Amino acid sequence: MNPLKRLGMRRASVVGLLAATVLVTPGTATGSPAVAAQASTPGAQAAQSGRYPGAAAPSAHAADPTTMTSGFYVDPDSSAKRWAAANPGDGRAAAINASIANTPMARWFGSWSGTIGTATGAYVGAADHADKLPLLVAYNIYNRDYCGGHSAGGAASPSAYANWIAQFAGGIGTRPAVVVLEPDSLGDYGCMTQGQIDEREAMLTNALAQFGRQAPNTWVYMDAGNPGWASPATMARRLHEAGLRQAHGFSLNVSNYFTTAENTAFGNAVNSELAARYGYTKPFVVDTSRNGNGSNGQWCNPAGRRTGTPTRTGGGAEMLLWIKTPGESDGNCGVGAGSTAGQFLPEVAYKMIYGY
Repeated sequence: MNPLKRLGMRRASVVGLLAATVLVTPGTATGSPAVAAQASTPGAQAAQSGRYPGAAAPSAHAADPTTMTSGFYVDPDSSAKRWAAANPGDGRAAAINASIANTPMARWFGSWSGTIGTATGAYVGAADHADKLPLLVAYNIYNRDYCGGHSAGGAASPSAYANWIAQFAGGIGTRPAVVVLEPDSLGDYGCMTQGQIDEREAMLTNALAQFGRQAPNTWVYMDAGNPGWASPATMARRLHEAGLRQAHGFSLNVSNYFTTAENTAFGNAVNSELAARYGYTKPFVVDTSRNGNGSNGQWCNPAGRRTGTPTRTGGGAEMLLWIKTPGESDGNCGVGAGSTAGQFLPEVAYKMIYGY
């Protein structure tokens, strides 16, 4: 994750991007396996048979996916789950399995995910088959982590991202899902030119249009950083300029440590700015995966942090979600020295369960 993400700065958008975007709708993807994957899953068949409201008439405003399922989906292939299964004799395994691996968490999708429509289609299809609500993170924007660098990468160009995110949405189709859209993308503007900012904002606006067109039962939350990054007024403006009206809401604290109370206050302040400036407000979610002890002022694998409230609806925000997997490294830093971003560190995970 972006090293500056937790303390502030970044942005972007391109006027011609929307006109140049390849719009990929279910059933018309340009050679993508996404359509085949969607059609072969139980969820796709249910959607086609009218099980889900809105299946016949996609809308930018999704039906409530939390009422269409029996709870949140536990990723059977999370890094914590894989480690616990591979190390049953390790003294830490039982605690990690019970306290982390079996908690509903988001799965992150990027260039490592292979053919993206197939990947999202398979994941959402498995959740749908279990009648559970999956949490997904789209993390592949062009010039990702441009100013920070720890998680640099992403799509090769704005047009490549447009195609990627269209297939991402197409893979979900009409099945219920929650998507956090591009963590860090609106927080880290500090080193970017106005042209790069415009380019990024256009990519996000188009992404929201794709979900509205193709994934009518998905709630999409634009990432809005955290309370230590940008002011509520600044974040409200960035969200609005990137197309927040088309999103269901915004997300806070992804991969960070600020308390739920701090995030709730910040989210409410952002909404106050949105109401005053633009005449609307939006619900928000908070990443509580690692905020049980709050922040100590550090963002990169700080010591002494603790898991927070497990994934649930309500709790001061619309939902409290485990978006970052506890124990996954932020990069080669702090108590994760020698690791790479995203690597699962069992000792860090184990200590995070108990807060030391």
